[in-house]
Amino acid sequence: MQALHQEILPPSGVEYATTLRLTPSTLPEPVITTTSTSHSQPFQGALYNVIVARANILRVFEVREDPLPILPQLEDERQRRADVRRGTEAVEGEIEMDGQGEGFVNMGSVKFTDPRGSAQPPTVTRFHFVREHRLHGTVTGLESIRIMSSYEDRLDRLLVSFKDAKIALLEWSAAVHDLITVSIHTYERAPQLLSLDTALFKSELRTDPASRCAALSLPTDALAILPFYQSQADLDVMEQDYRARDVPYSPSFVLDLAASVDEHIRNVVDFVFLPGFNNPTVAVLFQPQQTWTGRLKEFKDTMSLYIFTLDLISRTYPVITKVDGLPYDCLSLIPCSSALGGVVILSSNAVIRVDQATRRVALPVNGWSPRVSDMPSLPTPMGMRELRLEGARMAFVEERTLFVVLVDGTIIPFEFVIDGKVVSRLIMGTPLAQTASPTVVRKVHDEHLLSGVCVEEPVTDAEDLATSGPAAVVDAGNAMDLDDDDDIYGTSNPDPLPSTSTAPSAKTRTVIHLSICDSLPAYGPISDLTFALAKNGDRFVPELVTATGSGSLGGFTLFQRDLPTRMKRKLHAIGGARGVWSLPVRTAVKVNGVPYDRPANPFYAENDSLILGTDAIPSPGFSRFGTRTPKGDITITTRIQGVTVGAAPFFQGTAILHVLSNAIRVLEPDGTERQIIKDMEGNNQRPKIKYCSICDPFVFILREDDTIGLFIGEPERGKIRRKDMSPMGEKTSRYIAGSFFTDSTGIFKTRANENASAVNGDAQPATSTLQAAMNAGQKTQWLMLCRPQGVVEIWTLPKLTLAFSTTAIASLQSLLIDSFDPPALSLPQDPPRRPQELDVEQILISPIGETAPWPYLVVFLRCGQLAIYQVLPAEPSSEPIPPARISTVAVKFVKTFSRADVPVAEHRRISRQLIPFVTSPAVDRTLSGVFLTGENPSWILQTDKAAIKLIPSGHAVVHAFTATSHWDGKGDFLLYSDEGPTLLEWMPDLDLNMDLPSRHIPRGRSYTNVLFEPTNCLLVAASLMQAPFSSYDEEGNEMWTPDAPNVSYPMSECSALELFSPDDFICIDGYEFASNELVNSLACVQLETLSTESGHKDFIAVGTTINRGEDLAVKGATYVFEIIEVVADITLEMNRSFKLRLRCRDEAKGPVTAVCGIGGYLVSSMGQKIFVRAFDLDERLVGVAFLDVGVYVTTLRSLKNLLIIGDAVKSVWFVAFQEDPYKLVVLAKDPSKVCVTAADFFFVDQQLSIVTCDEEGAVRMYEYDPQSPESNNGQKLLCRTEFHGQAEYRSSVTIARRMKGEDMVAPQAKMLCGHPDGSLTALVPVDESTFKRLHLLQGQITRNVQHTAGLNPRAFRIVRNDFVSKSLSHGILDGRLLVSFEDLPLTRQSEITRQIGTERITVLHDLNELGGAW
Repeated sequence: MQALHQEILPPSGVEYATTLRLTPSTLPEPVITTTSTSHSQPFQGALYNVIVARANILRVFEVREDPLPILPQLEDERQRRADVRRGTEAVEGEIEMDGQGEGFVNMGSVKFTDPRGSAQPPTVTRFHFVREHRLHGTVTGLESIRIMSSYEDRLDRLLVSFKDAKIALLEWSAAVHDLITVSIHTYERAPQLLSLDTALFKSELRTDPASRCAALSLPTDALAILPFYQSQADLDVMEQDYRARDVPYSPSFVLDLAASVDEHIRNVVDFVFLPGFNNPTVAVLFQPQQTWTGRLKEFKDTMSLYIFTLDLISRTYPVITKVDGLPYDCLSLIPCSSALGGVVILSSNAVIRVDQATRRVALPVNGWSPRVSDMPSLPTPMGMRELRLEGARMAFVEERTLFVVLVDGTIIPFEFVIDGKVVSRLIMGTPLAQTASPTVVRKVHDEHLLSGVCVEEPVTDAEDLATSGPAAVVDAGNAMDLDDDDDIYGTSNPDPLPSTSTAPSAKTRTVIHLSICDSLPAYGPISDLTFALAKNGDRFVPELVTATGSGSLGGFTLFQRDLPTRMKRKLHAIGGARGVWSLPVRTAVKVNGVPYDRPANPFYAENDSLILGTDAIPSPGFSRFGTRTPKGDITITTRIQGVTVGAAPFFQGTAILHVLSNAIRVLEPDGTERQIIKDMEGNNQRPKIKYCSICDPFVFILREDDTIGLFIGEPERGKIRRKDMSPMGEKTSRYIAGSFFTDSTGIFKTRANENASAVNGDAQPATSTLQAAMNAGQKTQWLMLCRPQGVVEIWTLPKLTLAFSTTAIASLQSLLIDSFDPPALSLPQDPPRRPQELDVEQILISPIGETAPWPYLVVFLRCGQLAIYQVLPAEPSSEPIPPARISTVAVKFVKTFSRADVPVAEHRRISRQLIPFVTSPAVDRTLSGVFLTGENPSWILQTDKAAIKLIPSGHAVVHAFTATSHWDGKGDFLLYSDEGPTLLEWMPDLDLNMDLPSRHIPRGRSYTNVLFEPTNCLLVAASLMQAPFSSYDEEGNEMWTPDAPNVSYPMSECSALELFSPDDFICIDGYEFASNELVNSLACVQLETLSTESGHKDFIAVGTTINRGEDLAVKGATYVFEIIEVVADITLEMNRSFKLRLRCRDEAKGPVTAVCGIGGYLVSSMGQKIFVRAFDLDERLVGVAFLDVGVYVTTLRSLKNLLIIGDAVKSVWFVAFQEDPYKLVVLAKDPSKVCVTAADFFFVDQQLSIVTCDEEGAVRMYEYDPQSPESNNGQKLLCRTEFHGQAEYRSSVTIARRMKGEDMVAPQAKMLCGHPDGSLTALVPVDESTFKRLHLLQGQITRNVQHTAGLNPRAFRIVRNDFVSKSLSHGILDGRLLVSFEDLPLTRQSEITRQIGTERITVLHDLNELGGAW
């Protein structure tokens, strides 16, 4: 059996992060300087870049200072005006002076000031997404580095380390607007990695502060050193071969610390580079003699710190400092500044500072430090709360101020007190705030603190945690309630506070203000998942419920495949099968007969007042104008015969431009006709108009014979006229697509051609329309056209001048730049040209984004291929521009998204259109996007912190679409789908930052298990909490009690069972287990009962572990619960109410690690045995069969009378259960020793396989084949495939996968897996012919396509197996690799598929059939 491994969701959260100046936008001044005829605002730069990574995903962000959102100011103004006495409010253009003043001051004299007192507009610091890469490797480190070329372009480079001992050097390419690989350095064949155990070793990447070298830790106490050149002298001294001077580094080498530095260096814990030294200097924290808590009487202070220098030329490594006798529980290092010197060591119970002179200053943070260490330390502060530093991270925010972020997110400041040049003591301060559990903490940009975490959490002030400490305070004026995954904490400039003393030598202290700036959303690890039945309005849809997060950050994250919407009302009166438009129109104000526009608020848009719908049936079609009645219905005010092609507000919204299939009309706001221009040539009727684009004051039409027409409005007359198109070529020229677009960002800047000016004189584009004059310096209008041969041209408006031309769009190349060609010829052909599959059907430039929408080019081909390009400023061309080109626009288009849809037959092809929209699903949120109509309709959206994405709408077909505010809501949509004309809105609280639309339900605690009970449609979940643990002896006497105020009981995990309704996720009922009892397994099983007619009923089975300390054996228990319906409490406003009733509790001598049901019986594990039990009289469990299995059962899965048993040591067993007599029969098992974390049945077309996963993330597929000689008469399960899935999974769900148009009795199985890193993957069966085709394609992509960081996709998926001569990875396809095929240009796709003997369209059809979340 073959399958496809598909990644549905990438890993969530941040495990590694670094900051640097990577992109040119972070430079102090812009690199690109162009002369522009427009006066738009310049392109805004960024403060710096933030690179974050977890597992295989690498994301690049820019940190910018954005203008303060206007919405809070509007709310304050609205509230202020509500308090002003009527008739005394300020007139337009003025504001009140003050609360006691009597006059007014002009708004233009008011200046915003920042906290520093400078006259600047208020800003907020925000993340902005730049790029994202799914890597074929697991990231283990990120660092910034500067090479010799960095001194020329002033940009940093990025170092990325990977789990298989690789380092990749990446840099930013402005030409392709992406990361490119400079080099990759592999150490896989180093002797230290021959016996590598990846489960026990984690590599660390460090760089020298002066960028002289980088180091990667290797097993067996070794470092891989990669030196970098920093000057020409380094080249002359270190490099003899002139051919090697093209690379920025010298040959790397492996440094064995024990052999080359000091023989005592063993068991390295951490290492860092120290600043301020002439040569790279390394501090190594290690443990020569390992110990643990039970051996502290023999070995206590076993840690050591050595500081040595790296002489990269002579390869000598002298040790300059040796410090022994450090506590055994030291965790990590951080270097101090060069002025302070030394390092800070973080242990479990103390913060220790060590300098080069071996002086140590230790500050204990709890009462355990003097009990586990004999190292002298400062006295424990009185009244100090107990802190636990395991899992904490630290960073210097100032030279003498250290922030320690605890595992629960509490930020603790530590201040270094210096006497002379020596640190005399440390002072622990008041906890400042609380964020999520950190994975990395760094200070960046002098004013920001970056905290990378794996789970989101609201950030709260921590004012009541302590009362004394150094001068670091929380800025209470900032609302710290944002979701936090990767936080930037802003620190203001140091403000010296004057001392109360009047002496000249008064001391001052620095006050650090801490406030939240921005965050990246994340949901964290997935503990369990199940499908539930969600209700979007009146429609039921499947929803994936996942238990995510950890600790107080836990809860549920709900995913849906399509963008969830709910219907507000049906609108049959308007029709709209061929199109629907919602128009904001108003009556013009005239002064002395001249139209006068009232000043409009740029932050407020008027609501729509008119709806237009058109239908083609009955012929020749009808168009209806309607308005809203007071009851919310639609009343038709005007009916017009004919099919509407397009409509839009015109003349500043005082008229309607209405395009029919044979005429262009100007209408009054009430729908009456003001002007009509019939589309005729003399007395002959032209072909019908099939498409139009309206951009006040311009109108573009495209006819069925591929000819075009242009019209321009005259505001003085309130009418339109034809526009001269002679600069564009012949009148009979043919075009296949075109549209207007308006640029409000200033990126489209015309640049005059000096050569053309010398020949043609002054050829600068001029402004000649009233609208252009009014909008000069704010917006520019452009016309984009596509000719039949695939040439795309951009023309300036109103004077038609060619500014951009490219032919690369015909094959959807990755980069589109100006070819500087003159206007192309596209004369009519005889016979007429027929449409081609690769013709451009729709082309559009539209802003897409959230707070600052950016222009994107959206291209849709007739074959169903969709490509989206980001518009970016282009570098000035080094070649002279031809004189025929009067002006150019310095832009380029970089492809960021590509997707292929299944082409449909020509006779049933439905028109597909790209319709821009702007919506406000919430008061403080506005999104700009594009909707794609037709079959498989989709939303094209992008948020500030995620890549652009295509989200299905969930409809089979959408014929017409428009955003509307007709019902006083800025988030409504009117569309005509297979359900007819309906008014929709998005479901509230949607998170669109993930690849699937999601909604997070915070619960304040994590959940280990969740399941859906189908009888009552309820959710049952097992929560996880912390409780104090006390150890007792066999007689029940407590063995230890805390004997000091800063020493407390240890914490252990305990569980509770909770019952939820999937509609509102309110806990209906629950059951609390003992404080030392933990839920291991939760299952909904069907057991025999006498209480129902069928004799069977669904029960909730729970398996638990009872911890009794390390001196007593672990016990367990099996619980059986029943969900019963009770009388609803009228005070809770619930129609139905349910309770959990405990039916049976069966205590076991060992932990019950897995439960499931089989044939009306309960199967449970206890230690090394499996029991099958019957539920007797609904009150007790009676054993009927048992089986001795492996060491620790991790998984039980049943199918009919078949059972899979997964074990932590003895892999997987395949067992059958029979009832006459009761017996468990072992059919086959895997003889190898593998730690199985999950096992499932996987079937398709009468074939059955067993899929397992181990703790290394290796996915294996087994077959039971008694006829094979390799199976030893059927006693051995045959491992057919091994595939490295990157991360383990312990939760999975199998769903049915039915193909379209097929009615299969036994559907295929599709398996969804939730991983601890937050990723969601799927395993999809593939038929043999498709598998062969895609396997060949996979090989072509591996060999012929460049991969990010130079990684090898094939090597990444290979599982190490010493018992086979050839890898077994050929049975599972790499979906992540195959998806990259759609991103290739069309010519490259055709070339690759031709080499494997197939067609491009066939491969795209295969990928489309196998794609989809579920």
